Amino acid sequence: MSYVIVGLGNPGEEYAQTRHNTGRIVLDYFRKKYDFSEWEENKKLRALASEGKIGKTKTILLEPETFMNKSGLSVKPLITSKKKAEKLAVIYDDLDLPLGTFKISFNKGTGGHKGLESVAKNIKTKEFIRVRVGISQATPKGKLKKPRGEQKILDYLMADFSKKDLEFLKKIKPKIAQALKVIILEGRQRAMNMFNR
Repeated sequence: MSYVIVGLGNPGEEYAQTRHNTGRIVLDYFRKKYDFSEWEENKKLRALASEGKIGKTKTILLEPETFMNKSGLSVKPLITSKKKAEKLAVIYDDLDLPLGTFKISFNKGTGGHKGLESVAKNIKTKEFIRVRVGISQATPKGKLKKPRGEQKILDYLMADFSKKDLEFLKKIKPKIAQALKVIILEGRQRAMNMFNR
């Protein structure tokens, strides 16, 4: 059974480098690294889609072309059962993790992330893989400096990554790509054991 990997974000050039588009940025890196097909518009899925193989496993990459809070509409036609949901991985930005880190989880809540909420609602299960990519600033000791208040959070998410922040992202992208490969070839538990340190 094939894997489906979704990178969450917003469509359009003006959002391309924003923090809220971390999922898309990371997924595009994965696509290029493992020689998947070019992005093609899939009108039925309302998404950009790309296909390839990791080992012998067919894998579909998806970037919803809806806005973030409607992301699940693109995933719904592909994930039609709980069994299929177990082979779904969603990559997204997470304010609860510091920049330059990521965490793999399964069957957890949505942490208030609108894109994730939309996916869970549309496929009617929380039993899928999340790849949470940190976007919050942190002190040298690792204490999170998260924006406070709804407007400040929104402004932070919709702002472009700074040059310095992009360096953090650049360093972590190969690790995330490797983790996705492990998920596909050896399963999520193995990937969690290897990368959730």
